[in-house]
Amino acid sequence: MNITREQIEDFLFMEADLLDNGRLDDWTQLLTEDATYQIPSTDLPEGSPTDSLYLVADNRFRIDSRVKRMQKEYCHVEFPRSRTSRHISNVRIVENNEDSILVNANFVIYRMRYERMDTYVGKYELRFVLENGQLKIKDRKSILALESLRPQSKVSIII
Repeated sequence: MNITREQIEDFLFMEADLLDNGRLDDWTQLLTEDATYQIPSTDLPEGSPTDSLYLVADNRFRIDSRVKRMQKEYCHVEFPRSRTSRHISNVRIVENNEDSILVNANFVIYRMRYERMDTYVGKYELRFVLENGQLKIKDRKSILALESLRPQSKVSIII
């Protein structure tokens, strides 16, 4: 695929903006119909969702369900919605072939809620494809660099 790192960066910055502004329905439009969203456990980040515990191991149906649930008032863990600020860096195209592009990038996400700030640090492993001429995320893996989820204790936002 003839996609540049700059185009990938622009895409990731747009994605971060959508998530930071709570535009989750718009964010889902960036995903393929068979997209996956995964967050491995902090103690086994190289594990597979088929044989180890993952914090999140969603297919597209579960992604859509998660987004719907997060937008409801009775989703007490995210109502009112957390304020977040995402910072993406070190974007690298790791593999570029005819069908897809594999990208690694680092992230820091600051989450503010009830006068408390949590920090999530890690790296993304993303597989992009072109769908009808548009760049889309096929696989989105967020690998946390934290030793544990303390003090956050949970993942209630899209990482």
